[in-house]
Amino acid sequence: ADGSQGRAAVPSGASTGAFEAHELRDGDPRRYRGKGVRRAVEHVRGPIAARLTGMDPGEQGVLDRALIELDGTPDKARLGANALLAASLACAHAAAAAERQPLFRWLAHLAGSEPRLPLPMINLLSGGKHAGGQVDFQDFLIVPRGAESVSRALEMTHAVYFAALDLLRERHGYQPLVADEGGLAPRLASNEAMLEVCVAAIERAGLRPLDDVALAVDVAATHFFRAGAEAGATGGRYRLALEGAELDAAALVERLAAWRGKYPILSIEDGLAEDDWAHWPELTRRLGTRCQVLGDDLFVTQTARIGRGIRERAANSVLIKVNQVGTLSEALDALRLAQEAGWSAVVSARSGETEDAWLADLATGSGAGQIKVGSIARSERLAKYNRLLALEHGHPELPFARSELDRFVRPA
Repeated sequence: ADGSQGRAAVPSGASTGAFEAHELRDGDPRRYRGKGVRRAVEHVRGPIAARLTGMDPGEQGVLDRALIELDGTPDKARLGANALLAASLACAHAAAAAERQPLFRWLAHLAGSEPRLPLPMINLLSGGKHAGGQVDFQDFLIVPRGAESVSRALEMTHAVYFAALDLLRERHGYQPLVADEGGLAPRLASNEAMLEVCVAAIERAGLRPLDDVALAVDVAATHFFRAGAEAGATGGRYRLALEGAELDAAALVERLAAWRGKYPILSIEDGLAEDDWAHWPELTRRLGTRCQVLGDDLFVTQTARIGRGIRERAANSVLIKVNQVGTLSEALDALRLAQEAGWSAVVSARSGETEDAWLADLATGSGAGQIKVGSIARSERLAKYNRLLALEHGHPELPFARSELDRFVRPA
């Protein structure tokens, strides 16, 4: 009514969980190889616009429930989660503008949280579906936990990133090709060799492994898990093509536990497959006091799956990807549920990102404490980091969540 406007763009994922909300694409091979979104846009302009017209964007929960009811399917397949989320987020922008608040403040109001700048988890080396599968595991990330600010965290990351690039050039003749999320994408002899490069790069940058910069691993195990008849009489198996190895869940858990003992790893994401519920509690029992056991494909930002994970003690942390569930309110509900259980949370971008920087406001406003955007290459990644820097500069009262992973560092 007062002319306030909101605009939002939503991302897409290359490495997606089977239980994510449905992203509606056109399927016409003559346009964008079937990936066009004209149908989703038509739904925004048509039934979604008709339903939302006259509603108060300040009532985010009411608005999002209206969107869910309008779609009427369990996975938002009729109108498309991409269409619903774009409208949901645009209304949040409009409400913030009407209240004359920066977006992060409005999101803090919606979440009922105290805003704080998140500790970044930043891609250094990539494999899996993010880099053509040249190694099995998807991402090897650094966490600049010794930084006292976002700006210092990015300075440290820059030093490690280019140290890694120098090492790869010297030792492997690597050319600087980057993966979906901007990480370096070397072809190395083993998955563990990626960790060795990470540690060497931290040291070459003049920083201390663990104390200054820790590591995180996104295993993305679903993508090399084989179940049922495909796995034969042995049941579900994890096939590491690079090493010519086939592991059962116990062996994969053992490998990850050994890595935690050998390397400064403080977060392991999707260490087992999205439906391997039988073994996630064992992964958490083995590693849950020593690192963040982070569920992405396992939970897909949905409260029902997170609730099951809490009951079964299947993890101790959740990745929040808003487009996995389809509306802002549902993502905030998922985050709140995890936090009430004493879990940590990581607000995450997708491999198919846009240059819209709302994710930085969400991570800050929700007080989640951690953000996973990608690397320090590619403009759709840098847009979020630049927004965090702008928030840090423009709002010096915001605390920086530097201590998020401290509980997993055992005293000497």
